[in-house]
Amino acid sequence: MPEFVDHSPPGECIFCRIVHQELPAALVYEDALTLAFMDIGQVTPGHVLVATRRHAATLLELTPAEAAAVMQTAQRMAQAVQTAFAPAGITLLQANGAAGGQTVAHFHMHVVPRHADDGIKLSWPRKEPGSDVLAGYAQRLRMALAD
Repeated sequence: MPEFVDHSPPGECIFCRIVHQELPAALVYEDALTLAFMDIGQVTPGHVLVATRRHAATLLELTPAEAAAVMQTAQRMAQAVQTAFAPAGITLLQANGAAGGQTVAHFHMHVVPRHADDGIKLSWPRKEPGSDVLAGYAQRLRMALAD
């Protein structure tokens, strides 16, 4: 599992420095809550990151407005990627915490153009616990939502 690249405090992380124009980035788009820039580690040509302007390490720290803005910007970037690179598919990837695969501790979403045989593998061990177990999981989540 990858480890975080940057454990700096807010305002000093690499993406905060890009937001504040202290580090160069190939900027694609920006609005009041988000910005989109090219990932320096291009997985496929056109791989773009959508990040929040405000420092928030994970999805759990976003405001509802920021979460909505990120998805709107990601959709806009996906449309641009489709037009500019004509991929066969597009993967959106957002990871939270080191155990979730997050490598920079500033909320961001990857918009990755996909092509046949591009070498990207997304897999996980599928489990089918049965309907009673799934109903129990759903109940736990409904209870958490009620809090």
